[in-house]
Amino acid sequence: MFSITERDLAATIDHAILKPELTRADVDAELDIAAEWRVFSVCVRPSDIAHAVERLAGTGVNVGTVIGFPHGTTSSAAKVAEVRQALADGAVEFDMVINIGALRSGFDDAVVADIQAVVAAAAGKATKVILETSLLDDEQIARGSRLTEAGGADFVKTSTGFAGGGATVPHVELMRSSVGPDVQVKASGGVRSYADALAMLAAGATRLGTSGSAVILGEARRVDAGEQASGAVDTSSY
Repeated sequence: MFSITERDLAATIDHAILKPELTRADVDAELDIAAEWRVFSVCVRPSDIAHAVERLAGTGVNVGTVIGFPHGTTSSAAKVAEVRQALADGAVEFDMVINIGALRSGFDDAVVADIQAVVAAAAGKATKVILETSLLDDEQIARGSRLTEAGGADFVKTSTGFAGGGATVPHVELMRSSVGPDVQVKASGGVRSYADALAMLAAGATRLGTSGSAVILGEARRVDAGEQASGAVDTSSY
């Protein structure tokens, strides 16, 4: 059975703080959760980057953001501008949404060029490409994964969490098998419990996007202490 310590599990988590209705107080509460549990990073709305960097200073938690979110249909120039502003504000990771319509249309060259533009603008910082798997069939998921690799991105990612559905074990396995070892897989959308997290990691994900970090890591802490995992699911959404 796949197992992982609380500390190692925390190092895989990008704590998602992306809901449009969040107030500054809500954002601060989530940033404090990320700091308390010492997750790898937070993934915040672009307008929250500078504040998150300031609030998390000294905690060891990285700050990432989203690009072309949530639909992926903004122009490459607009995505590049978003990355440049995010860099200036202190973000160190960028989760871009692929141009979903272009991928579904078979416009592979345009998809690759869009990814390459964002990767170049990121200037060596980690770039993750969100496929939005709930809107794609298996062929499109596999092809989108390969195009992500061709574009030079560091990760291929399942979902925004805002289009219905979310990460599934078969999709993570398909994405993992479609790219080489230099491209990692991020599972996001619906990863809300310790059992979910273990399943995604066992399927080949190396990073998890979730707003349920406290639930997941609290369960991991109990398992580390010798208690049996409950499999309880957090009802919050990514």
